[in-house]
Amino acid sequence: MPPAIAAYALTRSFDGFTAVNHIDLAIEPGQFFGFLGPNGAGKSTTIKMLTGLLAPSSGSVQILGQDLFYNPIEVKRHIGVVPEGMALFAKLTAREYLRFVGRMYGLDKATTEQRSEELLEFMGLTDQSKKLIADYSHGMGKKLAMAAAVIHGPKVLFLDEPFEGVDAIAAGTLKTMLQRMIARGATIFLTSHVLEIVERLCSHVAIINHGQIVAHGSLEELRAGVQARWPQDGAADAGDTSQGRLTLEQIFLNVVGRGAAAHPEQELSWLS
Repeated sequence: MPPAIAAYALTRSFDGFTAVNHIDLAIEPGQFFGFLGPNGAGKSTTIKMLTGLLAPSSGSVQILGQDLFYNPIEVKRHIGVVPEGMALFAKLTAREYLRFVGRMYGLDKATTEQRSEELLEFMGLTDQSKKLIADYSHGMGKKLAMAAAVIHGPKVLFLDEPFEGVDAIAAGTLKTMLQRMIARGATIFLTSHVLEIVERLCSHVAIINHGQIVAHGSLEELRAGVQARWPQDGAADAGDTSQGRLTLEQIFLNVVGRGAAAHPEQELSWLS
């Protein structure tokens, strides 16, 4: 089977600044894939190119074996996206919005109605379904965006910071839904700054920094790679656990921030 998501020499430049620089990715079907990086590293630019929201300067993307830029409509029938900023229609109610999205994906009216009601109940939005989206809190909007992204049963789901601003109860609901999707064979591409969530959910991770992939593999492969580069005393200084296993946060800091320790810590003059 072809990769569920594949990028080849994917590049995007803005007025001479290269935000994403010739990256290659191959994500197998059924993987829960975490895409990490510091602010400004190129995460959102990459996910926008992978979903067809932004054209690359060069390179190509294939989703489920089809070229995204030659077959955009067919590809988008099989993907769901929770983009940065959510992009909801503020003057619709939640129920109206889900009906609209379902019909745009080609679901018949009865199926759209059934799935809309199930999603509203699952997300805890039934009591708020007649309220305009403009009056929703940020967390409620995130849950509605997630509902819209899965109403058509996508084979590949892209999530850009889906847990940002979401309370613990709602986050638990979303995690349960995502794990069920993985169990059914879907592929999920997740960007998040909450590394504990990524470590708990994802089987494979890539780390981008300054527009380039600096680490890519399973969590165990990344852990082994970092530990091999650091001597035992260095690994301990890096925060190695008593069981000898680095957390994803420690892996991330070692891969992205290895040079930080060489510089003296900065302090605010009025707090020092």
